[in-house]
Amino acid sequence: MNPTVVPLLAELIRFDTTSRHSNLQLIEWVQAYLAGFGLACRLTYDDDGGKANLFARIGKPGLPLIMLSGHSDVVPVDGQQWRYPPFELTDGGDGRLYGRGSADMKGFIACVLAQVPLFVQLANEDRLRQGIGIALSYDEEVGCLGVGRLIDGLVADGESIAGCLVGEPTSMRPVIAHKGIAHYRCKVKGRAAHSSLTPHGVNAIEYAARLITHIRKLADAEAAFGHHQPLYDVPFTTMQTGLVHGGVACNIVPADCEFMFECRWLPGDEPQRLVASVADYAETLLVEMRQVAPEADIVIEPVVYSPAFESDPASEIRHYVASLCGCEGGAGVAYTTEAGLFSQAGMPCVVLGPGSIEQAHRPDEYIEKTQLSACFDWLGALTSKLIK
Repeated sequence: MNPTVVPLLAELIRFDTTSRHSNLQLIEWVQAYLAGFGLACRLTYDDDGGKANLFARIGKPGLPLIMLSGHSDVVPVDGQQWRYPPFELTDGGDGRLYGRGSADMKGFIACVLAQVPLFVQLANEDRLRQGIGIALSYDEEVGCLGVGRLIDGLVADGESIAGCLVGEPTSMRPVIAHKGIAHYRCKVKGRAAHSSLTPHGVNAIEYAARLITHIRKLADAEAAFGHHQPLYDVPFTTMQTGLVHGGVACNIVPADCEFMFECRWLPGDEPQRLVASVADYAETLLVEMRQVAPEADIVIEPVVYSPAFESDPASEIRHYVASLCGCEGGAGVAYTTEAGLFSQAGMPCVVLGPGSIEQAHRPDEYIEKTQLSACFDWLGALTSKLIK
């Protein structure tokens, strides 16, 4: 393995970029690292200025780019039992490197940064026929919220993106399609009452439970009768309820209940038809609720939306990946990445990176050294296809 990969990964792991925190220390460290090779970076910030995306281009202005993209944020370690310090890269002596984000997805970022000397050398020698872009985003783990501003900046600057490699952990096997994801918040307002006088109240939890049951019935119908796509590990559109909050005390009819539900849909489908069914059922329930409490209400709010992704088989990045991996296709997965948003903006994508998705978000997250070595070498082979 290239000797710089592990030290670079150790630096990246050292930054606690859990999505609730700022990522600026990591971004500014990467910016300084790239500046050491004469590269300028463009940063795009969130509304508060506490988080930023980073973009750097290598090669002559105007060259179409192959972009190497990763997210800088990681999921929390709260409530997890770790044997190793999560924000300190630890060699377990078993061929694995442990630390939060090692697989998802700072391992890929470290491999990209380790290849920067080669990228810059080729650019300085005017040997690149396609440029190389490096893109780091914020808030991917909470709904792909940050990358949109990075994409807007690329479009505004007229950057030509010939292809984008999103380096999520796929064990270095190409992913050419994934589901979309949407989260919704449902607020149910009833009327409080003493529990000895339940007919005088409207139990928000019970009406929320009826809505949740309706969502489950929709999910069961999709599994049994909906469109199935064998490419995917979970081959149908899914729905589930993930959070429920409500009530004050057991002897009070609860006036309020709030829950969150999600939909993950196949390319070609959209969640609106399912959410419309939930909204229609809510209207039916409201008629019943308002017979007791005219102030009763049910509100469904969108929270997160990230589109499904399907790679263009005719795109240049697909051809590069096929030749390097020795395969024409790839997998479809149920999880979601930023590839959906890049693709929606007209930037062809493939998802491929080191490490296993099974390690993502888990305690004692790790990446195998062999995966880092394979990724570094793979990026070198990709670069050989971009030279004159």
